[in-house]
Amino acid sequence: MRSLIYAALLYLLSGFLLQPSVRAEDKIRIGFPGVAANFLSVPLGQKKGFFREEGLQVEYIRMDVGLPSLVSGAIDYHANLGPSVTAAIRGIPVKVVACYVPRSPTALIARPEFKSVQELRGQTIGLQILGGSLMGTARLIFNHFGLDPDKEIKFLATGVTERRFAFMNQGLTAATLTGPPSDFLGKKMGFVVLARANELFSYPVGGLAASVRKIKERPDEIKRVIKAGIKANRYILQNREGTIQVMMEWMKIDKELATATYESVWKAFNEDGSVPQDGLRLVIEQAKKEAKVDREVAINEVADLTILREAQKELGIK
Repeated sequence: MRSLIYAALLYLLSGFLLQPSVRAEDKIRIGFPGVAANFLSVPLGQKKGFFREEGLQVEYIRMDVGLPSLVSGAIDYHANLGPSVTAAIRGIPVKVVACYVPRSPTALIARPEFKSVQELRGQTIGLQILGGSLMGTARLIFNHFGLDPDKEIKFLATGVTERRFAFMNQGLTAATLTGPPSDFLGKKMGFVVLARANELFSYPVGGLAASVRKIKERPDEIKRVIKAGIKANRYILQNREGTIQVMMEWMKIDKELATATYESVWKAFNEDGSVPQDGLRLVIEQAKKEAKVDREVAINEVADLTILREAQKELGIK
C-alpha cells in the first residue's frame, strides 16, 4: 500500500514538473512612443492581469524609434501603427497584426475667435514637427471640411504642446492638434475644439506590429498577446472608474485630468482588435506620401491579420 502511495505521489509530481509552460510566463517586450491614451491597452492589460492570463510577462519600453529594435529582435512588438506601416512600405520586414485604437483621439484646437474649421483657411497651424502621424491627421481633417492642406493651410513646427499653446496665445498660430488630456487643458485656457478626428473618420493609431520573422516563428505567442489586448480593450469600454484609476497611475495625472482623458478617448477603442480596411488605407496613403512612394500598396503588404482572426475565434468574437 505504501509503495502504491509513493508511486501515485511520484506520478503527480512528475506531471507537475513536466508542465512548466503552463505555469511559467513568457517574457516579451513591447515598444511605444510615449505615455498617451492611444497606447493604454498594454499597460492596462498588464495592470489588470490579462497578459498573465495568457502566460505572458510584459516589459513596456518607451522609445522614439522602435522599428529597428523590432526587426533586430531587441523588442518583440511595437504599439505605434503609423510608423510601422511606413516601414513596411519602405521594405522593412514588419507588419501590423492587430489594432486596438482604430480612430485617432486627436482634436483640432483653435483660438476662440475661430468658430469653424473652414475659418482656418489661410491660417497657420502649429504642430510638434512637420511630417508624421499628427500632420497626416491634420491633412485628413482639413480635407474632410473641404480645405486643401497643401494650398490653403500653413503648417509650422512649434514643438511640444505647451509651446504650441503659447504660440496660439501670442497670436502667432491660429490652431494646433493634440490628444487628451491636452484638449481639456486647452479648453481651460480658453481655446475651442473645432473637430475631433475620431468623430470624422477611421485612422488606426494604436495596436500591435510584429516582425515578419516573429509572425512565422511565434504565431501562438502573437495570438496570446492579441487576446490580452482585446481583453484590456473590453475592460476600458466596460469599466470607466477602473480605467480612470489606471490612467492616473500610468499617465501620472490627477483624477480630473484622467476623467477628461477617458471621456475624450474611450470611443476610439474597439472591442475585438480588428483593423478597419478603410482606415488602414488612409494610413497607407499618408505613409506613401511620407516615404515618397508612388506605386500601389496592397493591404497585405503592410498587415497580416491571419493570427488576429484565430484569436478572435478563440474569444468567441467571429
